[in-house]
Amino acid sequence: EGPSPIVLLVHGGPWARDYFGFNPSAQWFANRGYATLQVNFRGSTGYGKSFLHKGDKQWGVGDMQHDLTSAVNWAIEQGIADPDNVCIYGGSYGGYACLAGLTFTPELYKCGVDVVGPSNIKTLLDSIPDYWKPIRNDMLLKIGDVDGDEEFNRKISPLFHVDSIKAPLLIGQGANDPRVKQAEADQIAFTMKEKGIPCEYVLYPDEGHGFARPENRIDFNGRVEKFLAEHLGGRAEEFDEVEGATAQFPLLEKAMERKRK
Repeated sequence: EGPSPIVLLVHGGPWARDYFGFNPSAQWFANRGYATLQVNFRGSTGYGKSFLHKGDKQWGVGDMQHDLTSAVNWAIEQGIADPDNVCIYGGSYGGYACLAGLTFTPELYKCGVDVVGPSNIKTLLDSIPDYWKPIRNDMLLKIGDVDGDEEFNRKISPLFHVDSIKAPLLIGQGANDPRVKQAEADQIAFTMKEKGIPCEYVLYPDEGHGFARPENRIDFNGRVEKFLAEHLGGRAEEFDEVEGATAQFPLLEKAMERKRK
């Protein structure tokens, strides 16, 4: 019946892939009235070594992100997607891709949802857990030398391009995340707040890299569909506080602290 609002659902990794078959997130979005687009961009696994390495040094402003942009434009050209109602959504690397999409191609997206996504690649790699340290050099080869090239890090890190963001952002973060530390969410959320750019930031103190407790998953999903309904116009259940959920709101808490002073 014509173009639909669409959610670009970006997989994490990035050295991973989306598979054919049932996907609960895609089914959820479809039920709420959104087309859902998943892309195995360059750098994804499962297509051979050549395809995997086509993602080397292509984060943010390179081919990995260009593939996502091209896929959205394809969906628009095919009459599938409403060009005025596109959301980019992802976790971990997908969260980074969300931030990159909002900063580097701000004209394309109506809103974004970032779950445990890094905002500054140098600070991400400087704070990785001990069990990742043996592969740190491999990550530098794939991402690029953010240690030795400060300009390159600034080029690919969304934190340094916040002024370009035009669309509202919802951030979900676990305070105990050992891979993408809370600081990655804090720094971009508070920077957006200071610049008057719409940002909702939900922190779960008992979660890590993603949300494991059912109460917190239900809570965050409720907040997501309310956010999407507000900005894309789809359906949403009435949101009620979830008993047992531990959601905290650092931006609101900071504002209240300032008022008390």
